Amino acid sequence: MGKINAIITGIGGYVPDYILTNEELSRMVDTSDEWITTRVGIKERRILTEEGLGTSYMARKAAKQLIQKTGVDPDTIDALIVTTTTPDYKFPSTASIVVGKLGLKNAFAFDFEAACCGFLYTLDVAASMIQSGRYKKIIVIGADKMSSLVDYTDRATCVLFGDGAGAVLVEATEEQNIGVQDSYLRTDGSGLPFLHMKAGGSVCPPSHFTVDHRLHFLYQEGRTVFRYAVTYMSNDVMEIMKRNNLSAENIDWVIPHEANRRIIEAVAKRAELPLDKVLINIDHYGNTSAATIPLAIWDNESRLKKGDNIIFTAFGAGFVHGASFYKWAYDGDKVAGAK
Repeated sequence: MGKINAIITGIGGYVPDYILTNEELSRMVDTSDEWITTRVGIKERRILTEEGLGTSYMARKAAKQLIQKTGVDPDTIDALIVTTTTPDYKFPSTASIVVGKLGLKNAFAFDFEAACCGFLYTLDVAASMIQSGRYKKIIVIGADKMSSLVDYTDRATCVLFGDGAGAVLVEATEEQNIGVQDSYLRTDGSGLPFLHMKAGGSVCPPSHFTVDHRLHFLYQEGRTVFRYAVTYMSNDVMEIMKRNNLSAENIDWVIPHEANRRIIEAVAKRAELPLDKVLINIDHYGNTSAATIPLAIWDNESRLKKGDNIIFTAFGAGFVHGASFYKWAYDGDKVAGAK
């Protein structure tokens, strides 16, 4: 038996029907379409507005589409991992809810939390599980209902975020020139003061005080986060390029975390990569946290060819950051249902 490698064999996605436009936001807070578009590059975002529905609903929708597109037997799924910052509940895990709704009988499930780096980190974890030889098929889902954390009176943050989910099937292969090739993942550890939610955890449990003082919303110091994001993402991309003898000429695609168009442009410029090789969909989804990278794959599946050299990169609260080198495993334009 040859060396086992891990490949993505399919992608599913889901975004809510409701579209929150910049024009509508301008009626809620002191902002405008020009202000938002110029600073972050977002025109609209999808919001899950139905009462009683959370992250597991979107994750299940994305996974169900993935199973239908790939034709995989649900009973052959060994594990399902949901990476999210917005779980349905503190417990049980969102992944356990998704497994139950999908009726997967032979899969164990758990949540993984690494903020906006969630998908990047979890894909590496799933690949390692596959490469161990103990697991053959794992579903990885990046999903976040960021609207549940957003203060829609704060124009600095409410314009940034949307809701959505993306799911990939990760499988074992003995073919060596495709799949996960290398990862460079790091955690700074200094990011707490600049990006967090002040209350709701064990340090500051929910109380009348925390609710009255609006402490259950996302807090961000935008300029500091911007600076760290550009520095780390570009450095991580360049490190992966150096370690794998990659250049602008032999990289086919860069798929970044979609936090802010200006961040993406700055990262491409610092890494000396042409912007036309960078997949960007922040204009119509906003920042969906752990869902951004899989949603970008979902949006562009038909453009991806077997053997394409792809770099994933992300940055998030913590500060967590990293990049990975992946060789695409199939021709996306031959998949029924590819967008």
